[in-house]
Amino acid sequence: MGNMRMRVFYGPSADAPVAPADERVTVPLGDICELLAEAHTSGRAWISDFADDEVTISADLYDVLMAYRFYRKRRD
Repeated sequence: MGNMRMRVFYGPSADAPVAPADERVTVPLGDICELLAEAHTSGRAWISDFADDEVTISADLYDVLMAYRFYRKRRD
């Protein structure tokens, strides 16, 4: 395994907003899309912890995603 070093997470910076655990947060997709994609690509374990969580998206985005899924399958 080589020289793996453990890093300690000290929590968010003092100016970072923190939501109470039992509340919902609404954010623009652009604010989280790159972070989620990178975490998924790099195989971060915490992604699977949230795999069953539900998210709410606009009907327009849902339609685009379903069309993308359909055409992606046809190409494969």
